[in-house]
Amino acid sequence: MKLNNIAALAIAAFCITSCSDDFLRNEPQGSLSEANMNDPNAADLLVSGAYATFGCRYADSNDPHFYSITNWSHGEVRADNAYKGGGGETDIWEFHDMETAKLQPNNGLLDGKWFNVYCGISRCNSAIRALRRIDESVNKDIKSRIAEVSVIRSFWYFDLVRQFNRIPYMDIDLPETEYASVRNDEFTREQHLARIAGELMAAANDLPDSQPEIGRINRRAALALAAKVKLYQAYEEDPATNAVVNIDKGLLQEVVELINQIDGYDLLDDFQQLDMLEYENGVESVLAVQFSKDDGSGGVGRINWGNLLNSMTGPGCPWQGDGFFLPSQDLINAYQTDENGLPLFDYQNRPDYGIVEFNADGSYHLANVGGNVDPRLDFVTGRPTITYKTYEGSPCGLWVRNSDTYGYNNTKRFWLSPESPDAQQGWPWGASALNWQLIRYADLLLYKAEALIEIGGNGLEEARQLINRVRSRAMNSKYVKDFNDPSKDAANYKIGLYPAEGWTQEYARKALRTEMRLEKAMEGERFYDLVRWGIAKETMNNYFAAERDNRIYYQNASFETGEEYFAIPTAQYNFSGGIYTQNPGYPGF
Repeated sequence: MKLNNIAALAIAAFCITSCSDDFLRNEPQGSLSEANMNDPNAADLLVSGAYATFGCRYADSNDPHFYSITNWSHGEVRADNAYKGGGGETDIWEFHDMETAKLQPNNGLLDGKWFNVYCGISRCNSAIRALRRIDESVNKDIKSRIAEVSVIRSFWYFDLVRQFNRIPYMDIDLPETEYASVRNDEFTREQHLARIAGELMAAANDLPDSQPEIGRINRRAALALAAKVKLYQAYEEDPATNAVVNIDKGLLQEVVELINQIDGYDLLDDFQQLDMLEYENGVESVLAVQFSKDDGSGGVGRINWGNLLNSMTGPGCPWQGDGFFLPSQDLINAYQTDENGLPLFDYQNRPDYGIVEFNADGSYHLANVGGNVDPRLDFVTGRPTITYKTYEGSPCGLWVRNSDTYGYNNTKRFWLSPESPDAQQGWPWGASALNWQLIRYADLLLYKAEALIEIGGNGLEEARQLINRVRSRAMNSKYVKDFNDPSKDAANYKIGLYPAEGWTQEYARKALRTEMRLEKAMEGERFYDLVRWGIAKETMNNYFAAERDNRIYYQNASFETGEEYFAIPTAQYNFSGGIYTQNPGYPGF
């Protein structure tokens, strides 16, 4: 149990970490009004309500798996890392359209995402207005509390910009009755990102370096998010085509300087510790949504409902979930390494790695497994015949709900081992209190490396060392062992460090982008990385071409210019009275 009763306005309670989470142990007592704003408990009630927005559960929308904080569908299924999964192409067809780049303005899940994020922003706006009325003599921490909510608000605006690009900005003091009158083309992407970064920097000035309670945003977390926003801002886009037309090296230098200010974090010793409860608030966690189980709040607790659809299923599987969110064969292929343990940048020109082949007696084995692979392959994905975490019942089997459509691989990340007493044994299958990391220290190392590579010059060598530091952790992690013979590794694991020789800017850029994919796979970031780098169209069309023999439904899939961002939902255009402008690449309203 990590949390008890949540406060104020929260349907589901979650918090953010950067260090006991006692500040959430408040029982809501009626509503907050002008008359009781100076009640010493008022601030924490309001702030808890803002933190609770990370649950993506509101009175009008109780399906956070459609609009999950993890962005599993929006950031991974929409990219080259994951298949939708589930029962087939028509099982939640809106996700299928994300996977195959067929999104249109009338897709209801786009409208739901927009609605949920603006619900979060509206709650934050209301909280900040109310918090401003609290006398500092009553609550000496009021500035910090306002800053915490401001960071949450900024996170939501950043999420919106990455999803929809052209968005309306709802000022804190704007009455909600006037929301429909705000245009979505008043500010460019770069202007939105500049404002978000500025608000995060301002919030950081009112936050302490550390908080006495796990769950409160601190200064370092605010700076980390600001660095991420500035990294995106540095890649300037043509608003007509979304093509990257310039990279602002001054902003990239600011990214480097911000990350240099963030101390007190480190990499966990073993990559697999990222999915263990005892390490979730450890040295690598910079900014994370906290979840809880069996916490007295009713039902199974405040779990990550955004993963509701994604637990594995199939014959012999210890869980019987819905089987969504499956790693793509292309992702598995990308983990192949050469004789030096370095990534094979031309992996798409090679045969598929580790495909399932059936024997005459109905048994099966993995074919084409003679080459080397990065050990993170079997930290991230669950492959048939391979040991699944610490589960001793059997190796991973054909635990995919619709293997004819999606193949036989599932996901290991974000799940506890099936036999764990901390994992739900019935519905919702596999649910646990495992946090969701929004920013971890490995991210900061890679953000800094990316900025240094694009700046060029003397920073290239430091970038190499930063990337190698991330690879060294993977190299020194405990490799997955053969299920039947634990003295042997489950595959030919080999991962090496990049040498100084040949480390040009062009090569370093390939290495960084590959490392970002391999280290961060399935974390909800991949599609936004592709858009930031200006390579979404090229990457996705290469992916569709490479996967067509595996996934029949990719036969006519094609990614077109303009699809880097979602369409503005038809329902939102109607809500605005017709004043919104549609994103390029989509038909008008």
